[in-house]
Amino acid sequence: MRDAAQTRLEAWKAQGFDFQACPVRQVLDHVAAKWTSLILLELENGPQRFNALGRALPDISKRMLTQSLRDLERDGLVRREVFDTKPPSVSYSLTDLGASFLTPLHGLIDWASEAMPVISEARLVFDDN
Repeated sequence: MRDAAQTRLEAWKAQGFDFQACPVRQVLDHVAAKWTSLILLELENGPQRFNALGRALPDISKRMLTQSLRDLERDGLVRREVFDTKPPSVSYSLTDLGASFLTPLHGLIDWASEAMPVISEARLVFDDN
């Protein structure tokens, strides 16, 4: 597995790969943030209003939820829809791109769930040394 990763990196470097413009880094800057995956998973169930997302994620501040949703909207993963009501209401939903991200996200969740006992044990061993 490691040889394949090194081979890919070496191939990228040979093509003049720019680490600052790395698409993986650019995507992970946002989607690997603390709240992003949880927001996307909440929106997997369908469109939600801001306060419903806040209730579903009680530890997130309104400021952080707002910023996270803006980042996701900017990246094209989330759609913000404003309804002409009094007062105006806003709904957030996944775009097709956001929905397509759920497949690798679910894979990461499965991997983390399976690997967590090994990771926990490794942490205990490390901390004991």
